[in-house]
Amino acid sequence: MPETSQINPVAFNCEGGLVLNKSTFLMQPGEALELQNFEPDIGGGYRRINGFKKYINHIVPQTSSSSESILMNTVFADKVIAARGEKIWSAASTTMTIAITADTSMSGSGTINVFSTSGFTSSGTLQINSEIFTYTGITSSTFTGVTRATSSTTAAAHAVKDIVSESWTVRDTGRTNAAKYSFEKFNFDGNDKIIVVDQTNAPTVFNTSFSATDVSESSVAGAKHVTAFKGHMFYSGMSSTPEEIVFSQPFDEDAFSSGSGAGSIKVDDTIVGMKTFREDLFIFCENRIFKLSGTSSSNFAMSPVTRNIGCINGNTIQELAGDLIFLGPDGLRTVAGTAKIGDVELGTISKNVQPLFDEQIDDAAVFESVVIPEKTQYRLFFAKEGQAPSLTKGVICVRKSEGYEFSEIRGLKPSSTDTTIDTGDVLILHGDYTGYVNRQEVGNDFDGTVIFGKYRSPDLGFNDLGIRKHMQRVIINYKPESAIDADLFLRYDQESAESARPAAYPLDSTKVAAQYGVATYGSTSTYGGTTQPSVRQSVEGSGFTIALRVNDGGLTAPYSLKGFQLEYQIGARR
Repeated sequence: MPETSQINPVAFNCEGGLVLNKSTFLMQPGEALELQNFEPDIGGGYRRINGFKKYINHIVPQTSSSSESILMNTVFADKVIAARGEKIWSAASTTMTIAITADTSMSGSGTINVFSTSGFTSSGTLQINSEIFTYTGITSSTFTGVTRATSSTTAAAHAVKDIVSESWTVRDTGRTNAAKYSFEKFNFDGNDKIIVVDQTNAPTVFNTSFSATDVSESSVAGAKHVTAFKGHMFYSGMSSTPEEIVFSQPFDEDAFSSGSGAGSIKVDDTIVGMKTFREDLFIFCENRIFKLSGTSSSNFAMSPVTRNIGCINGNTIQELAGDLIFLGPDGLRTVAGTAKIGDVELGTISKNVQPLFDEQIDDAAVFESVVIPEKTQYRLFFAKEGQAPSLTKGVICVRKSEGYEFSEIRGLKPSSTDTTIDTGDVLILHGDYTGYVNRQEVGNDFDGTVIFGKYRSPDLGFNDLGIRKHMQRVIINYKPESAIDADLFLRYDQESAESARPAAYPLDSTKVAAQYGVATYGSTSTYGGTTQPSVRQSVEGSGFTIALRVNDGGLTAPYSLKGFQLEYQIGARR
């Protein structure tokens, strides 16, 4: 038997997230020097992220140029709403619940089983992947009278959870020079409505029948921001009055008589966004933040939260786990409610990844953000002119009980974003620069493009940088969701070219336990296997410091790296 009496084990959990503001020697072992397309997992460890897929299979029609990006996307009245060029469109989307094989005959009497047909017309045309279908009837969960492979398309196999969508229907036109939209969903009179503003044209209100009505008040034409607060509709960001907020009469978004409760308020800085938080309306400016309190025009009162910190872009403002989070000039900050009623405090939370913000803020053309509530996760995307999606970076921020953890996301370039809860289903949607609306947090790739994940530990010296460590083995604890495609690398002495560089050690998940609702029958998952295997991997090489790398091939389902144990023998002191 091999001699093991002198083997020294060192174990650590993967926790702390991406850290870029410390010497690698001062980092905690579980922190990461690189963490790309892995997310800090609220269940512990670092999880390779999910991908995204088209949520509507049809491209949003352009007005005049294929370079037009999606300017807005959301879900309202069982429809996806999207703006592109000078028009606003809607379409319905759902997912399949029973697979269709390529040889399934559908010639006028076929059936497609789906999660829900809400939002779809009683007859029409559908698209699943690249195949076009027609149908003549619906139930709550089926399309009936189906004919497949229409419009010169070819019959193909379609899987459970594949997207089923209808073509786009135009809802508003003539939105000349429309820019990035803002919107608010509200109900002032017992009827659900959505109001949209586009920085140029009159605000427009849609009811659930998608009848469009323009707000007639000229002082709010060209508004950039809109939000409902205390029964009033608030507008700001008009180019001629960038410091002014105009609010409507109570419970009427298109009535502005000062004698009936409408009015306006000015601040001394350019407004970049507004957000209701608890009982107040927070007004974010370029260099200041204000808070509007009160219930009506008779007692609305504006007070400064800070006159020294502003918000870089209003699209970064989100509510996350009881805080408001936004992008300031020095990274991410929060506006947190304190125990004292009506009091707030400001805090900076992104010092660990400040170099990443410094690299992106100055030349980013578009900022977009989303919140994934069940993961207490905030995602911020930086889009640069002419930059390919594969090079586009973003930041993942996860709120944990111990604080915030971060990672880097690469490969997504949204032009618009939204988080919507639709009948209990959380939809994370983004529009892109090619004219499609996509859903995040689904699939294992970026709509056909592989997700390259990277993890790198600090350079581990085990409290003594002067002693050579002869590595014997690494025990990897991870939680796969299916078979995985990843390699483990060991690198020595800060990846010195003069040190050993062993070949990759494949991570093996052939005995992964199948998970009901996740695993696919006939896949490599094993019923009765281990859900969080610990793999013992013999390794080679020695050095004064050791770093672990995991490179993900991007071809399989997500998995979480939970922790490592490194076993080594002590060598000579240099």
